[in-house]
Parts: sequence; C-alpha cells; structure tokens
Amino acid sequence: MRLKDESCEYLECEKKWVFALLIFVGGYFGGFTYNARGGVFCNAQTANFVLFGLAVSKAEWARAMYYFIPMTAYALGAFVSETVAYSIKKYRLIRWDTLFIGIEMAAVVILALIPESAPYQITHVAVNFICSMQYNTFRQAQGIPVATTFCTNHIRQVGVYAALSLRHPQEKAYRDRMGFHGLMIASFVAGVIAAAVLSTRFGGHALFVALIPLGALFADLLYADLNTERDRIAEKPHGH
Repeated sequence: MRLKDESCEYLECEKKWVFALLIFVGGYFGGFTYNARGGVFCNAQTANFVLFGLAVSKAEWARAMYYFIPMTAYALGAFVSETVAYSIKKYRLIRWDTLFIGIEMAAVVILALIPESAPYQITHVAVNFICSMQYNTFRQAQGIPVATTFCTNHIRQVGVYAALSLRHPQEKAYRDRMGFHGLMIASFVAGVIAAAVLSTRFGGHALFVALIPLGALFADLLYADLNTERDRIAEKPHGH
C-alpha cells in the first residue's frame, strides 16, 4: 500500500486542524442531542435504519414512517450542499466551504434559542441536515479521506495503519496517518464530553459554545478566500 504524495500545497479548507475542529463540533452535536434533546444521535443514519427495520418487523408502521423524516433530511442536506456548491463557485466570491460554516453558525444560534418546551424533532431534523452538509462538504484532510461527523472510519483506519506500521516500521507516514485518525477520534470524544457537561448545566443554551470553534474556522477560511488564496478561489478541494 502506497500513500499519496502529500508534498503539494493544500487549500486552507483542507488543513488537518480544520478537520479536527469540525469533528469536535460533530461530537458536540452528538453529545448535545443525546444529553439535551431526546437521547438520540443525529450525526449519521445507520441507527435510524436499524430502528426503521425493527419497527417494520413489529408492524409499527407509524413509527417506521417517522424514521423517513431524519433520513430525508440527511439526503436533502447532501443534495443542497452539492447543488449550492456548484452554483456558488461561478461567482468566485467565497468558497462554499466558507459559506457553509457561516450557515452552520446561524443554525446553531437558532437551535440554541429554541425553547426547551419545543419538540425535540425540530433539533433532530436540523442537526441531521447540518451534519449531512458538513460530511459532504469536507471530505479530505490534506489528501486523507475523512469523516467529520462520526468515528467509524477513523477507528478502522487506526487499525489499518497500526498493522502497516508494524509491517513497515521504516515508514513514518503510516504512523503519522494512524496518529491523525487517532486525533480525530479524540477530538470527537472531547466534543461529546464538552456537550454533555455543558448541556447538563446550561440546557439548550450550551449549543452556543459550538460557535467558538465554528467562528475560528469561519474567520480563517474567509481570510483565505479574500486574501491568501484569492487567486485559487476556483480551485476544487481534493475529493470533489
């Protein structure tokens, strides 16, 4: 197994630290929806498909149909991110990646202000939509295919690169890849822990804390779009 050349200059939106912060936010969303919004995870859809299958097996048709709501929201998030990204690039003002972070921040503010008495499904559908767009928008960190809303692939990659490191101890790149995927897992868990602790104390307003990493990302990406990478605004990130 050969690793791709990582010597080329990547865009700011492809930097590893960007993805580490994004998966922290992904973990924060997961911890928040589970701890403060009904005990569910909205970052991915595998659990919903399992629950859908279980409901069908028990002939609980109304319950089964409900799971189509988050599934549809997730599919719609991918559709919207793909469509808008294609449309916005022709204006060459800012990247879709940057605009999406701004949209995500606006969604966080709205969800944080929702009264505690509001149906949890509002938050569930919104977070499904946001996580889908984030997952579809940010695909590769300096040439490494990654996910920023769940850990399954990162766990697998840690195992893969641990085996390759043992087989080829002279290849530092394998250890670096293993370490990066380990960092992504740790960042996700840190987000979950932060959300669990803060939402227990502050309830729905704890979601405002997600604006800190998102704000740092937005400022950095916007600066790159308008200054340091202005001449590369039409360049596609790897994986798109």
